[in-house]
Amino acid sequence: MEGLEVTVLIGLTILVGTVIAPRVRLALPLVLVIFGLLLGFVPQLREIQLPPETVLLLFLPVMLFWESLTTSLRSIRRDFRYILPMSTVLVVASAFAVAGVGLLFGMPWETALILGAAVAPPDATAVAALGRLLPRRMFMKLKAESLTNDGTALVLYAIAVSLALGGNITPLSVTMSVLTSYIGGIAAGVVVAALGYLLLRRTSSTIVINVTLLLIPFSAFLLAEIVHASGVLAVVVAGLIVAYVSPRVTTASSRRQADAAWPFGVFLLNGALFVLIGLEVQFVAHEISAAAIGRLVLITLGVWVTLLVVRYLFQLMNMPFQRRTGARPSPGARARSMAVSTVAGMRGAVSLAIALSVPAASATEGEIAGRDEIVFVTAGVIMLSLLVQGPLLPAIVRWARFPVDHVEDEEYELAERTISGAALAALDDLAAEHGVGQEIRDKVRAEGYQMLEFSNARALAREQAIVDAEAQALDVLLDEPDPLGSGNTMSEAAGDGGSDGGGSDAAQTMLRLPDATRIGADGEGADGEVRTLQMLATSADVDVMQRSPLLRHEEHTRLKLALIDRKREVLLGLRREGTVDDLVVRRISARLDLEQVRLQGIEDYD
Repeated sequence: MEGLEVTVLIGLTILVGTVIAPRVRLALPLVLVIFGLLLGFVPQLREIQLPPETVLLLFLPVMLFWESLTTSLRSIRRDFRYILPMSTVLVVASAFAVAGVGLLFGMPWETALILGAAVAPPDATAVAALGRLLPRRMFMKLKAESLTNDGTALVLYAIAVSLALGGNITPLSVTMSVLTSYIGGIAAGVVVAALGYLLLRRTSSTIVINVTLLLIPFSAFLLAEIVHASGVLAVVVAGLIVAYVSPRVTTASSRRQADAAWPFGVFLLNGALFVLIGLEVQFVAHEISAAAIGRLVLITLGVWVTLLVVRYLFQLMNMPFQRRTGARPSPGARARSMAVSTVAGMRGAVSLAIALSVPAASATEGEIAGRDEIVFVTAGVIMLSLLVQGPLLPAIVRWARFPVDHVEDEEYELAERTISGAALAALDDLAAEHGVGQEIRDKVRAEGYQMLEFSNARALAREQAIVDAEAQALDVLLDEPDPLGSGNTMSEAAGDGGSDGGGSDAAQTMLRLPDATRIGADGEGADGEVRTLQMLATSADVDVMQRSPLLRHEEHTRLKLALIDRKREVLLGLRREGTVDDLVVRRISARLDLEQVRLQGIEDYD
């Protein structure tokens, strides 16, 4: 099929899957994989092959960079002692365990090790797509692990391919390969991020900023590949650095554009990848003889179960080395938490890319035996993780009975109240600095107090909702209504709030038009007659010598922008101190950016 036809077909598949997934109550990746399998029954569609370099050089940099931008640095620092062994030692242990399963089923040792390297690392994109049901801290730990374990898997893959081609592998060469991969990857990410930072500091153009951000992951990957280091690790490091410095070197308009464009692009790439996984399974299944498929299915099941068992056992052995914060959980709670983490470790893009890269990596020196077996088993493990672990994950999470985590909500409310209070405290100084009159100063102060009261009310409402939920749970246990329930109290409070006169005052200040004629946005009345606003009456109390409305609007805009800058400065200080999480900062920054864009207007890109 032609490239345009394939593009349209995959796009239509993603569209149909997006519409159907909510109706059948399945995660979108699962639906897209099933659609890919169904499309694979058509011989012409089965021939659609994704070049392995496309996944490694086009899909992965974009997807990993976006996942890095939306990862909590505080969570990585806090759980580093968990993330480091899970992204290195566990990958090695999983690869060798899978190689052992392959040997039991008659695969050559080198081929079995390549298979182990391919399926060992959980995938960040699969985790991001299916792991949102997890508690926030567990999700961030799993996401950080998935972002960094790909480098280990690719080093193992390179060693296994070298062994398969008859290369001379020594402990020294392995050590040098690992050090080069990790140190070189980190260095490449730091260098590219630093260059991007220097460029972003010198421009305020939205287009220039976002083109720079788009080039950073590809440049980091390229530089790492040049020095034979881990391109995946370089992209992740560059993304984490850019996420931290972005609020200071990018503009509100560029951030709003990036926050709209990047998720959409990643969504399309993810969707296309899941459809292609289904097609690849069909292609490999038809390439292998019917007699061999039964054996490969058994290998696939054995490898999949082995990965789950090894992950659970490794967490069990690694637990004594973890830093504990807060109350010590019960043994049952720890076991349930490890079970959830085990099921949540799903395979995806990196595994498929490694498996498909086998012939490309050895094209100049001979073909590796068992390439089709590697691709079949890898694709099968990906399918099992998506089609079995994915639907099973919600049930496992419910079974684990995790306590409701309100930390993010509490930090959000704390940050909102802190920055609002700081802005109000600095209002007079900022107004004097920007030459703002008393009238505008009082108006903005009233708006600030309203925002602060809203933040306080939202925090109280959330706390009351928690109390109400606990009371309802007790009612269910006791089978009796709670006479002290606060539902009526909240309703009365809402009623009192609605009768404070704010709404009626606003209604009383509305300008009535002549003959009760409504005027549309185009200036025409309901009867099609063009009308203009008229001064209905004059008053001796109106000061006709007052300042121009344009001047008051400019003062209001200057003061509001100054307050937004003050809020952003305080917010970044809270992040720097570790008081609030990076993701909370990102949420509040998005709201401040939207408010700033509304005041400044949309930038003209022509």
